[in-house]
Amino acid sequence: MKKQIAILGSTGSIGTQALQVIAEHPDLYEAYALTAHSHVELLAEQARRFMPEAVVIANPDKYGELKEALADLPVKVYAGEDALCQIVESSPIDIVLTAMVGYAGLRPTMNAIRAGKAIALANKETLVVAGDLITRLVEEYHVPILPVDSEHSAVFQCLETGNRLEKVILTASGGPFRTFTAEQLATVTKEQALHHPNWHMGAKITIDSASMMNKGFEVMEAKWLFGVRPEQIEVVVHPQSIIHSMVQFADGAVKAQLGTPDMRLPIQYAFSYPQRLPLSVERVDFERLGTLTFEKPDTRRFRNLALAYDALHEGGNMPCIVNAANEVVVDAFLHDRVSFLGMSDVIERTMQRVAFVATPTYDDYVSTDAEARRVAGELINQ
Repeated sequence: MKKQIAILGSTGSIGTQALQVIAEHPDLYEAYALTAHSHVELLAEQARRFMPEAVVIANPDKYGELKEALADLPVKVYAGEDALCQIVESSPIDIVLTAMVGYAGLRPTMNAIRAGKAIALANKETLVVAGDLITRLVEEYHVPILPVDSEHSAVFQCLETGNRLEKVILTASGGPFRTFTAEQLATVTKEQALHHPNWHMGAKITIDSASMMNKGFEVMEAKWLFGVRPEQIEVVVHPQSIIHSMVQFADGAVKAQLGTPDMRLPIQYAFSYPQRLPLSVERVDFERLGTLTFEKPDTRRFRNLALAYDALHEGGNMPCIVNAANEVVVDAFLHDRVSFLGMSDVIERTMQRVAFVATPTYDDYVSTDAEARRVAGELINQ
């Protein structure tokens, strides 16, 4: 029987590649539900090709346009955040791929867990914002979380046959500004930041990669996925992006997962786990590759990584504050309202100003997110 998959964020980079995986294995997978925020044209195109049971457009203003575009198809069309949260509860769904961007992924992920769905997690902000809450829900409802981020998928794969984990080593490409001085970073543009050397991703995650906030979020995510302490999570810069991450065991042995930079591999592994299936991706050519290099990240130039570690050590709602402030500053940077280095300044000042909650509830996360966005916005407008 085919696995029924709901893709939250099907028009984004992860979502479109997930549909490529489904297309490569039509005998194994079927797209049951596809969702997008506002991209009606591509969502309608995907619906025509994959014929899901339902589509959801999160922006209700786009409902009429999408409904008209699919009027000749037997595809159910819904709109709004509530519809998004309800569709993941549909009984035929086996796996929910959470590929939405940012905080918006938290509520539908919680609903999917409560409905007993396996979670293919690409929305790292879910664990960044509310890792403790999500972990408790996963334990209560006995739901697997299958990591889709290439780094966490790599760690997940390395841990399959090992025990006595000593350390998780997350690799980072270093982004487009790895060799830039602090003086050069002060004047970089969004066009430069959006040009990642190894990966093709959406605008928000590409900026996060350039600032190394994405790696900071991955550190936070790793804590909850693998049950490790912050001091057990190391980041190393690996510009070639061939080693996706490593684990070190109690005896000093290090195990790494290697592959070309192609997100279809971790997406498919999340869908097929514990099996491995053929996949038409480029193979690693070691003769052509030549040398693999590693560096220590510079947290003086890329302060976001240090801020993420600080938030993780602080705990409580502090990671939620960082995530909200980061979403605000990235949007401001993309609209030329804050500088590249100014993003870190705003995040740090927001961390200092928003009320700290040591043991937050879901309602605390909601109010923290709103307060942090307000404070960050005010700091940008000063």
